[in-house]
Amino acid sequence: MTDSQPNSLSASRERSAVTMNGLAMLAVLVAALLLAAVGFRAGAPAIFIPAALLSMLILPGFYMVQPNQAVAVLLFGAYRGTDRSEGLRWVWPWMTRSKVNVRANNLISEQIKVNDLRGNPIEMAAQVVWRVQDTAQALFDVDDYRAFVVAQIEAAVRSIGARYPYDDFEHLDITLRGHHDEVGAELRVALQSRLAVAGITVDECGFTHLAYAPEIAGAMLRRQQAEAVVAARRTLVEGAVSMVEMALEQLSAKNVVELDDERRAAMVSNLMVVLCGEQTAQPVLNTGTLYQ
Repeated sequence: MTDSQPNSLSASRERSAVTMNGLAMLAVLVAALLLAAVGFRAGAPAIFIPAALLSMLILPGFYMVQPNQAVAVLLFGAYRGTDRSEGLRWVWPWMTRSKVNVRANNLISEQIKVNDLRGNPIEMAAQVVWRVQDTAQALFDVDDYRAFVVAQIEAAVRSIGARYPYDDFEHLDITLRGHHDEVGAELRVALQSRLAVAGITVDECGFTHLAYAPEIAGAMLRRQQAEAVVAARRTLVEGAVSMVEMALEQLSAKNVVELDDERRAAMVSNLMVVLCGEQTAQPVLNTGTLYQ
């Protein structure tokens, strides 16, 4: 029989802190100060001392919460909740406060060198819009949540970059250069899973820089140019063959001319030269016969 032990590494969860309206406590502070002044003038220590002590107790408890800002409240190191109410707030002075910015943050990562799926070195950089969703996790589950975001962005970019090829001229695979939306969506999912431990959510992300590394950029450019020429030639030849086939079929169907195998081969050769040539073909008039 085994004893189950609680997980000491369970993630923190944000909850609402018990705080007070700062304007109401400001009115109490003003009243206490007036009472202390009256007691001092009247020479009544029984009024002055309690009023002064109350003022000293109230004064350190004020703090401000700006829009899209949160304040985590701790009591002797124990998390007591998060205050997201805007304006002047008040809490007991022996409770410490830690402010957390929950606004959207835009981060552009440094350019890093990654080997893609085919082993080609490429340079990548990403732009990520993120925000703190759970202040308790951001403050207490990681050491520095901003540094944590930067490190996880670099790790996610490396992982995505090694998962796909940079380019595929035949358009058979998903590539980094040709499928920005698909790869960006996968990067967002990867970042969201990595940053969830810190209570951070990713609003959007994408690549801001994507290129071959300088040491192979020239060679890859020549390779792309060669592949483009081969692909263009392939398309041109396929179209020319189709046109020649169509021409021969129509000549035979309409009985325009009767061609034997040798004349058919000569016509095919001439048509292919005209259709596939890089320069305009110059017509040549044959005054004799094909066999002369």
